[in-house]
Amino acid sequence: MKNICLYFQLHQPFRLKRYRFFDVGQDHYYYDDYLNKLILKKVAQRCYIPSNELLYSLLTEFGGQFKVSFSLTGILLDQLELYAPEVIESFKKLAKTGHVEFLSETYSHSLAVLGSTEEFKNQVTLHKEKIESLFGMTPTVFRNTELVYSDAIGEQVSKMGYKAMLAEGAKHVLGWKSPNFLYYNVLDPKLKVLLRNYKLSDDIAFRFSNHSWSEWPLTSEKYLQWLKGSPANEDFVNLFMDYETFGEHQPVESGIHQFLDHLVRLIIKDPETGFALPSEIVESHQSVGPLSVPYPSSWADEERDLSAWLGNEMQKEAFNKLNSVRNLVLQANDEDLSRDWGYLQASDHLYYMSTKFFADQAVHNYFNPYNSPYDAFINFMNIVSDFIIRLEKKTKRVVYKGIPIDELTGAPLNDAITEYEGVLKILRQKRGPINKVTDSKLLKSSNTKGPITKTSKKKKN
Repeated sequence: MKNICLYFQLHQPFRLKRYRFFDVGQDHYYYDDYLNKLILKKVAQRCYIPSNELLYSLLTEFGGQFKVSFSLTGILLDQLELYAPEVIESFKKLAKTGHVEFLSETYSHSLAVLGSTEEFKNQVTLHKEKIESLFGMTPTVFRNTELVYSDAIGEQVSKMGYKAMLAEGAKHVLGWKSPNFLYYNVLDPKLKVLLRNYKLSDDIAFRFSNHSWSEWPLTSEKYLQWLKGSPANEDFVNLFMDYETFGEHQPVESGIHQFLDHLVRLIIKDPETGFALPSEIVESHQSVGPLSVPYPSSWADEERDLSAWLGNEMQKEAFNKLNSVRNLVLQANDEDLSRDWGYLQASDHLYYMSTKFFADQAVHNYFNPYNSPYDAFINFMNIVSDFIIRLEKKTKRVVYKGIPIDELTGAPLNDAITEYEGVLKILRQKRGPINKVTDSKLLKSSNTKGPITKTSKKKKN
């Protein structure tokens, strides 16, 4: 039997409000509450609620014959608790059927794995605890933000206790190999790797309602034949996609829900096909060999790499600036600062700064609140500047290019000294020539004990 592994990703970021340079140091609230509520309610009404109702009816009708897995980011769950708690209740209903699996990921939908190992572990732990508290289930399979995967990342995930991880079945990773097999991490064979069949997944996620597509209209009968068309020794097909596909990316009017309903029924009815959860595939199948991914891959854009988030200097500057202050965030130990730190790490903020065009541009513009990547960068960096000011006040430490001055050594310290000496030089020039007599009188008048000397300074301290 050829098993179909259905996995859906759910995420919405806390979008940032228009934050200008003159707001820095004055306004410490960064989020566009109106836009966040508007978008979340819209997606909930068009996708989350009707799709969950459909899946619940299928799960209860067919019992263990139908199975589906989800990954919900912590940021999305926070927004659902604020604006649409009924969606969380509907996921609880799905969980109670016993045929749903929740996957683990980073709480903030971040690229923390590229910045700090400890921050990555912390976010994964927070997400795991959130899933356990809401749905009473402990994830055993990991799905990193945007399916970002490499040999080194997989090794980290294995050490955290996960038995399997999802990744993209990209051409530059697989070569002639098929994504319809189970592989293992080349550095730690204990970690099994499930690969997305991006061709069949994207046929639904991106091409379903495209009238110019040569295969339009896509019917469930035609799609089932594609699923069954792979070689007989390929026992499963991994269909991973955004949950927003059903009702948002592919509009309700396109018939996407009817397609999903009919497809599930056809797969269950067909004796050659069925459904399986990621953890079940890992338990029931032997890996066929190692998967070597020396450089991070992802499921984004044509390149399937990190260029969607770190492809230009703006994105790299924003990523490095924010991640450089992690130690100060820990030292501050402040609930509001920690919350903002997490929300600002969402990969979406970097995605909005992408300067990629042509085939990928339409995807980058989806739900993008900015007119250009440069607007996104300026807005984000203004907020980061204010965030650092708050950190400095809380910790009573001064930050130079993201690093507390008292931690600077070597060349960075010399750079800081040179920069501040330049600032002092400009200030002295603005002040005008120094009058020693006048300055001496000013010092005396401001200190009743006489001019400040080394001795008097020491006593004062």
